[in-house]
Amino acid sequence: MYRAARTVVDTSKSSTDGTDGAPAPADGPAGAVAPGQPDRGGWRRWTMDTRPLRRPAYRRLWSSTIVTSVGSQLTAVAVPKQIYDITGSSAWVGYASLAGLLPLVVFALWGGAVADSMDRRKLLLVTNTGIAVTSLLFWIQAVTGLGSVLVLMVLLALQQAFFGLNAPARNASIARLVPERELPAANALGSTVMQTGLVAGPLLAGALIPVIGLSELYLIDALALCVTVWAVVRLPPLPPLTGAAGRRAGWHEVAAGFRYIALHKVLLLSFLADIIAMVFGMPRALFPQLAAETYAPYGEGLALGLLFAAIPIGAVIGGLMSGTFSRARRHGLMVIAAVLAWGAAITGFGLSDSLWVAVAFLAVAGVADMVSMVFRGAILLSAATDEMRGRMQGVFTVVVAGGPRLADVLHGTAGSVLGARTAVAGGGLLVIAATLGLAAVTPALRRYTA
Repeated sequence: MYRAARTVVDTSKSSTDGTDGAPAPADGPAGAVAPGQPDRGGWRRWTMDTRPLRRPAYRRLWSSTIVTSVGSQLTAVAVPKQIYDITGSSAWVGYASLAGLLPLVVFALWGGAVADSMDRRKLLLVTNTGIAVTSLLFWIQAVTGLGSVLVLMVLLALQQAFFGLNAPARNASIARLVPERELPAANALGSTVMQTGLVAGPLLAGALIPVIGLSELYLIDALALCVTVWAVVRLPPLPPLTGAAGRRAGWHEVAAGFRYIALHKVLLLSFLADIIAMVFGMPRALFPQLAAETYAPYGEGLALGLLFAAIPIGAVIGGLMSGTFSRARRHGLMVIAAVLAWGAAITGFGLSDSLWVAVAFLAVAGVADMVSMVFRGAILLSAATDEMRGRMQGVFTVVVAGGPRLADVLHGTAGSVLGARTAVAGGGLLVIAATLGLAAVTPALRRYTA
């Protein structure tokens, strides 16, 4: 079992709520309960573990996410809607998505190195402000009726660049705000809010567009981002712990991050497990085809909406019930089990004739995805030293963003050749086979214990 070396902290000089910017204190020996935090009994053990919300700094960061997770989805709906309104072409919507991918990849990798070389709070202030200004520019171009797809694509690329710089710093900061034993619970809280935004945001956008118009969605997002900026202002300073302040965050540092991953198998395997699940087992590109063919008797619009909503809804349910797994110690084994469950659920989805059975399988996949997100996130924060956490989160952002896009190409091609249901079920079986092979050949992940 690999355990990363950690900085030793004089706990007599650091606060117990993680608000001083020092590493959040551990909870004591394995199985012990922190002072003032009695173990939960009865039905509460099954519900979401909210202990991290007792930490004021984490609570501020998490609370801002509640607002921005919905606001960001308003822009995510508004941009493709506006592009389609201007061009009448779904192809241009796809091109816009690709226009945002390259800046996200480049700046997420570089942003991880930046997050490891400067005060993460300052980086969050700069990048959140940049995202807010970009949303304001989206509103200006919409309300003035500019009608330029090129301007929209440039703004989207700029927004994704700021997000790429922001995400590694934000995610890496969590380990400084809560104790290590609460990392799974903190990840569950954050992931649940984000998944809720994936469900509520598009529904709210659909309801608001006929009432207030498309341009105001951008303005609402910009105002929501002001809440995030305010929350970051209230965070404690988060400077590097190991004297990395002022270090130049060049591509040499990015390369050092990849070397670090290669030398620490548990980190590499956690990324590979997610790539397997997403590339082979994310069939969203086939949802329109399935809605139009297999589930057409239920109504194509209803079927398409349910297929897209099912996985996020399952993830939210998993988050609300995260007390059942957030205290598990075998983090690596939990990741493997979750990916296997994802593959099995996607296989069942591909074999389903009934829309309601298909939606149920996708919801189960969403629960499995939540479990996987919680423990992969915990591994990245606990198995890496603080000086490397930003770069690990940068790679994580690229994997999370890039995996589903590769899956779109793979499943779209396979679906056109083999048929949608065969491509989906085959992808699920590939997830199971590849994960079992990965676990058998490289035991470091399944043996990893927090």
